[in-house]
Amino acid sequence: MKCAVCGAQLQPARSDLPFKVSEQTIVILKQLPVWQCGNCAQYLIEDHVLRRVDEILAGVDRAAELEIIRFAA
Repeated sequence: MKCAVCGAQLQPARSDLPFKVSEQTIVILKQLPVWQCGNCAQYLIEDHVLRRVDEILAGVDRAAELEIIRFAA
């Protein structure tokens, strides 16, 4: 798979990514599987992973300011 930004090859990787779920709540998902560009740091999240991310974020306590969750498929 090639990077849409620079054209380099994307490699499978795991990354910790933040998601803002409300005006006051940020969730960090740890060890999220992504395709990462080694050249420009662009990344791609596959559709099946993004569906699971949506499920996880739907269950977050929106009263919390920060929540850190280890991703599990």
